[in-house]
Amino acid sequence: SGCVDVTYENTLREVGTEKGVLRYHEVGDGPPLLLLHGSGIGVNGWRNYRGNLAAFAEHFHCYALEFPGFGVSDPVRGHPVLTAVDSVVRFMDALGIESASVVGNSMGGVVGANVAINHATRIDKLVAIGGVGTNIFSPGPSEGSRLLQEFADNPTRDGLIRWLNCMLFDPKLVTDELIEERWQAANDPGALRTIRAMYGSEAIARQQQFLADSDVPPYWSMLHKVQCPTLLTWGFDDRQCPLDMATIPLRLIPDAELHVFPNCGHWVNTEAKDAFERVSIEFLRR
Repeated sequence: SGCVDVTYENTLREVGTEKGVLRYHEVGDGPPLLLLHGSGIGVNGWRNYRGNLAAFAEHFHCYALEFPGFGVSDPVRGHPVLTAVDSVVRFMDALGIESASVVGNSMGGVVGANVAINHATRIDKLVAIGGVGTNIFSPGPSEGSRLLQEFADNPTRDGLIRWLNCMLFDPKLVTDELIEERWQAANDPGALRTIRAMYGSEAIARQQQFLADSDVPPYWSMLHKVQCPTLLTWGFDDRQCPLDMATIPLRLIPDAELHVFPNCGHWVNTEAKDAFERVSIEFLRR
């Protein structure tokens, strides 16, 4: 897309909130579209969406938000998923965005769904890339989650490479550049704390104990409260969030549809880039 200049420096912005600075990448014109990134090793909003921003920016005013705790926005205390949900509402309030559509990658889709459950008027449409739901037939934790746990407990370059190979269907996409970039990012102390808070053995044990002791239902049991039209996008060969996870959101969300991409792993917006952009933009503009 030649008409949109999407470089890191040209698009990076920041906004102050009562809980610190939130940073984001802004580009394009049209209705507001929030792009919410996933979790994992060395991840952030820019790395998730830099390849997709030009296509979306031709139709939408795009904001790729950097969640607290991933080395870009100011960190805050609390579980990374919950602080991310809070950061979306803070961000929209700070910029005066009353409502927006959301593209959420993996954890970003879960965050988008949680905002839609708890702040129904803020989300117009939701595109989720994997992530939303829970395992029904496939083993849990998934292969990808087990590799994340191994890395969180003992961060090694080999562990990163094993996880990257699990994310993608085509091993040729795991390049030396990708490995090096993610390895450098993963060594950021804040990013390491976040991955341990989500996937470390101790954190997972604490979460399981909390769920056993509390009356709080899992978020996926509340998906019937998502009132906005929702597009679930999934790689057929996703080993992080296997395809059976889509069954519950597809059943519970009143206006949900599912698009499955062949020969594609967890990183749908990378591995099936052109098809994903086409399907998502059609849905968002419908």
